[in-house]
Order: sequence, then structure tokens, then C-alpha cells
Amino acid sequence: MKLKLLSLLTLTLTASAFRQASPSGIPDVVAAGTAVELIKEGFVFTEGPVATADGGLLFSDLLTADKIYRVAPDGNITVFREQTNGMNGLAVSANGDVYGVESNGKRVSRISKGQLAVLTEGTAERPLLSPNDLILDAKGGVYFTDPGPRPVVPGRTVYVYYLPPGSRSPVLLDDKIVRPNGIILSNDGKTLLVNDTNGATIHAYDVQPDGTVKNKRSFATLREVPENGVSGADGMAVDRQDRLYVAAASGVQIFDRAGRYLGTITVPRQPSNVAFSGPGKRTLFITAREGLYRIRMLAQGPDRPGK
Repeated sequence: MKLKLLSLLTLTLTASAFRQASPSGIPDVVAAGTAVELIKEGFVFTEGPVATADGGLLFSDLLTADKIYRVAPDGNITVFREQTNGMNGLAVSANGDVYGVESNGKRVSRISKGQLAVLTEGTAERPLLSPNDLILDAKGGVYFTDPGPRPVVPGRTVYVYYLPPGSRSPVLLDDKIVRPNGIILSNDGKTLLVNDTNGATIHAYDVQPDGTVKNKRSFATLREVPENGVSGADGMAVDRQDRLYVAAASGVQIFDRAGRYLGTITVPRQPSNVAFSGPGKRTLFITAREGLYRIRMLAQGPDRPGK
């Protein structure tokens, strides 16, 4: 069925023509009937969307593509960087530097004025396995997940880390999530959220002044999880009211700041990540397998660089 659907899309639709209407709106988030629009398809595996200061977007294309693309404010798409060592999740700092986690390179790095600098490869005792996603704090520290490469190995310990500014040694925050993936900070930077690709729980932590965390708890539970329990939870974003947007197997699931489920934006392909950008950060960009999508929102993205 999936192959048939993809074939129909390829044969009958163009990138500029495709629309999928959101069947019902979510108050203050998205209006009823708002269309999910395909910007462009033909990529390998899109990931890592993040806003640039001018209202544009950067996103990764993984696997054999191994590139980062830039979407300009006028919609023009160009290659930002090639041979990225599987750079997956991306972040943008206040000065425009681009941070990324290299799934294949097994390191966290920074691109500044076209030059790449390695920030960490882990420690001798605990080298990075295959980092997946990241978020910057206001001090320049980096929170990131390291779920390891696929296939998933039963019993393998995987990690959530914090890399303090100026340090090359990441601080272990959690090693008890089955497959940590998406990671995001609340608008005030006081709450860290991490999801689990292999489970339905979105975990919350209280951020301490030194960047470490405590008080791990369940923030929300994903809906429409398949019988095998694999939610497909992936990249996340927050809006200006701290509503949470989670890319999952069923679409982009949305929760309010208290963790209450609000609804799901359905997408033609399974989404991998989300980010607000565009004028006023009122467009939600969605990376989903071979395509890049967008939807006009009532909600507004956070007032901070990147995500």
C-alpha cells in the first residue's frame, strides 16, 4: 500500500501542486482545512530542520545524500554543505554558527564561516555511538541525544548528554531511555524534553544552573502508537506558548505546555522532524522521508535563534 501511494504521488503530483488539508483545526495552533504543502521531493531522507535568522531554513539530507540544504526566504533551495558525515540534527546560534550532530562521524561539530570545528567525540571511557539530535541553550551549551546506530541492539546502553560551553567532555544526563531521539528546551530554558523512538513517553527534566538536570518525569504520552510499541518519535519543536510538536509515526502530534494532547497534523510521509520559520516564525516546516513540507500556522515559533 505504501509503495502504491508513493508511486501515485510520483506519477500524478508535482512539488508545487501537492496539498493535503488538515481535517480539523486546533484552536490557536492551526486553522481547520489548512493545507500541508509539499515544497520539494526527491531527497533521500530529510531531517534536522532549523530556522535561520532571515526566515529561511536549513535541513539535512541523510544516508547516501550526505548534504545540508538551505531554503532561502524566497523559497530557493541550494546546497549549504556536502560530505557532512551524516550530519543529522542541526541548531543555529545567535551569531549564525551552525551546530550539528554527525551520526556517521560520531561527533558534535560547529560550522562557522564555512569552517568546521569538532566540539566533542565523547570521552575515552564513553565515545559517542551515533548522535542524533541537539538543542543549544542560551549559554552556548549543547544538549544532545546519542541513541547509537541502527539496528537497535537489545541491552545496549544509550545516552542523553550536555556539553558545557568550552568543554570537550559531555556530561551524562540519562542512560535509561530505550532509544532517545528528539530533544528540545522550553522557551525559558528551564525544562528539557526528550522523547523515545521505541516508546510512547516524552520525558521532562528540570535544568539546573550548571546545565545538568534533575527530577526526571513523564511530560506526555504519544497517541496512535502501533501495536509493537514503537512510536517513531523523532524531532521536536516548541512554539511561543511552549506547546510541543513531536514528529511521530502518525504525524506531527501536538501537546500543550501541561502535556495535554491537542491533536495531530497528518503528513503524506512519516515525519522525521519539525521547525518553525518564515515571516514571524508562523510556518511549520516538516521533514518527512523523501520530501520537505510546510503548513501555515496560527501558532508562532519561539523568540530565540534556531528552534
